[in-house]
Order: sequence, then C-alpha cells, then structure tokens
Amino acid sequence: MPIIGKLLKKTTEFAYKRTFNKGKEYSFQLQTLSKLLEKAKKTNFGKKYDFTAMLNDPETTVEQYQQAVPLTDYDQFYTDWLEKSMEGEKDHTWPGRIRHYALSSGTTGSPSKRVPITPQMIRSFQKTSMKQIATLHSMDLPESFFNSSILIIGGSSKLESRPTHIEGDLSGILKKYTSIVVSPFTKPSKKIAKIKDWNEKIDSMVEKAAEWDIGVVAGVPSWCIMLVERIVERYQLKSIHDIWPNFRVYVHGGVFVEPYREKLDRLLGKQVFLLDTYLASEGYFAYQVHPSREGMRLLLDNGVFFEFIPFNSSFFDERGNLKDRYTALSISQVVEGVDYALIISTNAGLWRYVIGDLVRFTNVEDREIKITGRIKQFLSLCGEHLSLDNINVALNRVAKKHGLTVAEFCLFASAGEQRHFWYIGTDEPVDRDTFMKDIDTELGNLNDDYRSVRKYSLNDPVLEVLPTQVFYDYLGSIGKLGSQHKFPRVLNATQAESWVNFLEKR
Repeated sequence: MPIIGKLLKKTTEFAYKRTFNKGKEYSFQLQTLSKLLEKAKKTNFGKKYDFTAMLNDPETTVEQYQQAVPLTDYDQFYTDWLEKSMEGEKDHTWPGRIRHYALSSGTTGSPSKRVPITPQMIRSFQKTSMKQIATLHSMDLPESFFNSSILIIGGSSKLESRPTHIEGDLSGILKKYTSIVVSPFTKPSKKIAKIKDWNEKIDSMVEKAAEWDIGVVAGVPSWCIMLVERIVERYQLKSIHDIWPNFRVYVHGGVFVEPYREKLDRLLGKQVFLLDTYLASEGYFAYQVHPSREGMRLLLDNGVFFEFIPFNSSFFDERGNLKDRYTALSISQVVEGVDYALIISTNAGLWRYVIGDLVRFTNVEDREIKITGRIKQFLSLCGEHLSLDNINVALNRVAKKHGLTVAEFCLFASAGEQRHFWYIGTDEPVDRDTFMKDIDTELGNLNDDYRSVRKYSLNDPVLEVLPTQVFYDYLGSIGKLGSQHKFPRVLNATQAESWVNFLEKR
C-alpha cells in the first residue's frame, strides 16, 4: 500500500513542523495547573483544600497550591484518598467515578499499586503518542517504513472487573481505547495481547513474526531483546532485519538502555534509531524528540503539573525520605545538572504525588530531562551517596573495558559487613576480582564521597557473577515475569533477603 506510506510520511512532516517548537513556555504549566484546579474544585479533595480560592488570583495560584496541599507518596495517598475512590465514591479526588485503575508493579518484591486512569488521562496518552509519531519525520525514513506496523510489547490487555472498578495493565486499558484508525497498524493481535502468561505470549509472537512487517518496536529493553533473540533463533536468521527489513525505530523506557546496547546491536542488520520515553502508569511525561538529543522533552501541556525538589541532604535523609522542610520548584526555577525528585499533579486525580523518580535537566531551555534513578534506589551506608546514575555509568564503562555484555545486575549494602554486594548477569567469562576493582575505582572517580568512605569506613565490595537467565528466573519465582516488570538495581533490605534466599536455594 505505497499510497498509505506516502500519505503518512506527509502527515508526520506536517505535524512535526507544526508542533516541534511549541509547548515549552512556563505559561503552559500555569494553564495546566489552573485547568486541573478548575476541573476538580467541586470534588471532596478540591473542597478540602479550597481550589476555588486558589483560582481567584492567578498570580499566586502556584504559591497557594504549594502551601495548602501536602506532598504525598502512594501509601499515604491510598490511605487518605484513593481507597474511597476505589470503593466507588464519586467526585472524591476527580469529578465522577474513576472506572479504571492501572496495576503498577512498582519495585520488585512490593505489591502492585493501583493507579487511577481517567478519560482525561487516556486522552493525554493518545495525544502524546500522536505527537511522538510526528518526530519520525526528523529521521528521514523511507516511505516503505510508513507502510509497516508498530509492535507494542506490553502486559496483558485482559482486564479484571471488580465490584466498583476495572483494573489491569496500563497497556490493556489503553488497548481498549485504541482508535480503529490506528488498530490495523499495531501488533500483536487482540488475541495475543490478552495472554497473561509471558512465556505463552512470547511463543505466540515468535510464531506470528514471519507474517508481520514491523517498523517500530516499543517496550522495556530486556523483554524486547528476549523476543528478538527468540525470533532470530526460531527462523535461523543472521539478524532481525532478515524478517523485518523496515524495522528502523526502537522506542524504549523503564530502565537505562545502555547495558542492552551491545546485545541489541548484535541482533541488527541495519541502523535502528533508539528513542527514550518517560511513560509511567501515572502519566506520559516526556519523550526523546530526536536520537541525537541527550534528554527527553518534558510535556508541559499534557494534563500534568510538575514540581521538582533538589535531591540533597538538606531535603532528604540517608534513606531517601523527604524531610519536613523542603523547597519545591516549578519548571521556571530549575537548573541543569541537578538531580530532582519529581512531584506530579495529574488529570487522574493525583495531587502533589511523589512518584519516586529522580530527573536531571540536560537542557533547561528546551525542557529536556533524563532519568537518573529512584529516590529509594541509591546507596549511602556510611555517607557514600551513590546514585543509580553513578552505578550505571561505572558498570557500563568497566563492562566495555572488559569487552563484556552485562544486561542485568543488582547490588545492596550490608550494614553488618559494612560493604556492598554486587551481582552481575553475563554469559561470558569474567575475571571477577579485576572487574570488581575496576568498578570500585570508577565509582571513586565519579563520586568523591564514595572515594572518601572507601578509604576510611567502607570495606571492599564483593562481586558474584551469574548467568543472565538467573535474574529472569528470580522474577518468575515471585510472579513478576514479563514486560511490565523490571529488575530493581539497588535492593532494599527486604528485596536483598528475598534475592539471597533465592540464590541459596538455587
């Protein structure tokens, strides 16, 4: 259908030129907050915090909002507000009755969260997806690419009905509302998308792969690579491009992609553009507008109001808990190179919600960010203040130096032994002692605090090398195998105990 490809290519060109440089002004955030407050002012939440009064003086709306509404994490918000919404109460945190809740895996070892999804939030997801498709114009792709399909490797689209609501994977909720215009261009089929068992689903996709013409693959790196590996093996291919010649774009998110780059490159026969996304159950926050850009553009006019708290010892304790006194900044007050805890207020009735991610602005003017870690996923046993970004950079550099592919890893701090325990997944031989010494040195180069405590109080780190499959076996053992789940990099005490017990039994 060459005519469709030509038409779609022209459409993306028009949309790209119309929208690329729009939506970056702070005024869009002010408008977003005002719209959220106006929409929710008659809800129980809006009445409690007097949203109506905040709207009377636009000059002080942000300040009044920040002074009146407390910050909250999931557990607190669930206890104070969300539980009643889930029981079917109308006009509680958002107008009407919230019908859908997305199951969010959170960190491994934790129970699933239920995140509210409203019609307004669904429209925000759809709006962003269309904007992101327009960015394909900047990559000068051939017309044949625009005749191909998008493969979305997500969770099960089968939703569960509860007495007062419907719940399931976010991908399932969004699939339910996929436009009939877009449906023919997305894979897998509804039948495969509904499959809950991950191994059964991946087997079904492998068997159908030869019938598909895929141009875009979207999903978490570990599971996307696993699928591509299985397809290459099943059909005895030199690369995935032997079966999908139009595959040119990989849209990823959820974890740092760098550890997977080498493994992905081995499966490719052509250049594939990698585009990062910041898509969570709580909202679609940002996406990379071009592969050459370091960061992802934050969406300021998409139903989410953002705040940022500098992640430092003034505002957070050694465990990553927010102190009583803090400073929440708007998009107009941030600077580049600082890690911020992200706070969101959304058109799904989440208010000043601490999502748990850390972001850093790579370009303030263009509103571009990168995710640098999690508030709770950092190590500071005795003042080393190791961020997830430090850990990823050090491991990637050392793995490259040793010529290794390390796709999965984790570590934790032992207070009893005053040391860090590392576990890396690779299927290649490793000089364990040298590898660990190199990581230790690299972390010291990246982080002055780490270098200092290693001299005086932190014992030598210990490394264990495991086959990559062990990490996936562990996820399977706790019922979290599949595209919606990812292995946590920095384990808390509960997670570490579970992981070590699994390894001992193994």
